[in-house]
Amino acid sequence: MPRIDGDFSDWNLVPEAYTIGLDQMKESINGIGFNLDASDLDIKVKVGWIKDLNRLYFYVEVFDDFWEFEQLDIKQDIFELVVDADVSGGNFIKKWNANKQFLPIEELHFRGHGSHAQNYHVFMPAVNKDWAMVWGNTPWIKDFPYANAAYTHNLEQGKSGLLKMEFWITPFDYAAIEGINHSAVSKLKENEIIAMSWSVIDYDDDNKERKDFINLAHNIEMIHNGDFMNVFRLMPLTEEFRPELQANWSFVEVDRDRRFFAFKDKSIGKVEKWTWDFGDGTTSQEQNPLHQYNTAGHWTVVLTVENKDDKSIRSKVWDVVTK
Repeated sequence: MPRIDGDFSDWNLVPEAYTIGLDQMKESINGIGFNLDASDLDIKVKVGWIKDLNRLYFYVEVFDDFWEFEQLDIKQDIFELVVDADVSGGNFIKKWNANKQFLPIEELHFRGHGSHAQNYHVFMPAVNKDWAMVWGNTPWIKDFPYANAAYTHNLEQGKSGLLKMEFWITPFDYAAIEGINHSAVSKLKENEIIAMSWSVIDYDDDNKERKDFINLAHNIEMIHNGDFMNVFRLMPLTEEFRPELQANWSFVEVDRDRRFFAFKDKSIGKVEKWTWDFGDGTTSQEQNPLHQYNTAGHWTVVLTVENKDDKSIRSKVWDVVTK
């Protein structure tokens, strides 16, 4: 898990083969196509994910021959990230909402603008402003504990230079203007696909006019329509970072009055044998057993997993309680 602290050495663990660069992007407004000049603007992006925290992590390097970041409004260099984690697709920005023929666009802002997919305008760099603008009715999603960001740079306005930044966000299947209690965080799972894309909005002169809109989806529609985003797969850890064998498990209380529990194996590695000790004198050899306790108590449950080369144990003390 990268630390968001401006020290980017954590990202050295991610091979360069996983870097998405300028050669995979396209200018979508000015018709330049793939003939992009890295001496004018260059970009490298690495993406990671944390499944149990449901976070997406980003490491971004951008070289620009002219940095624009003095303005306090939206007219500055921007890394625009769009995420549709449940791949629900469709328009999610009020300007393109089909219902604007029935409702004022101002009202549509509060009726789901940016709710089922999210668009972050990440300022490069953020000077005297928040690190990002959320294009929607949910500005709270850019704040901790739902996001965090850090930069390293010595850029000067109007000069060339290299910006390095890292940040993480929490994707939402539904982000509500009322806050987290009315929202649904996207559940990130191994081997599932998510929809996501990004662009770089480049300002290159003192007239504060946009020069380039370079994006990964090769279509400007990606900024507001999930149908035009790229598809990413949430890959498991590569073998070199996975423990060869590590026991772990979880449980669900199925029926409290009957003291009935369902246990789930979450071990890592090649498991050939499971041994559950439920703490009440009974055991099971099933991978995902069901168990009923006969009395009230605080139980220490132990899972032991084995293969021909190794053994691993995970004990949880008093997590399981019956009445």
